[in-house]
Amino acid sequence: MPTHRPAPHHIDSIPLTRHAWQRLSQRGIGREGLLAAFDFGREIIDRGASTLFIGRKEVAKARRWGIDIEDHRGVHVVCSHDGQVITLYRNQELTLHTTRRASHHRAA
Repeated sequence: MPTHRPAPHHIDSIPLTRHAWQRLSQRGIGREGLLAAFDFGREIIDRGASTLFIGRKEVAKARRWGIDIEDHRGVHVVCSHDGQVITLYRNQELTLHTTRRASHHRAA
């Protein structure tokens, strides 16, 4: 069993945009899913934003503490550089947004 359990967050300590509040309920993530992401989520930094993701490894980590977050698997919480939650969504895949180069075809 791990020796250090993450300090639990409180919903009032997490700043959310109006958009994030709407998505919290619209997408069926709820406060518990948001808190689970902050307490156990893996942080990925991409394009100036921080995304907290709950995948199978994070579910297993929480289970070692006797906490079941399986229902929150696939939750992504996107935060701005100052820590404010911008949006939330659910996707089982951890896909980073990558910049794709436009293909240019030269006329012969």
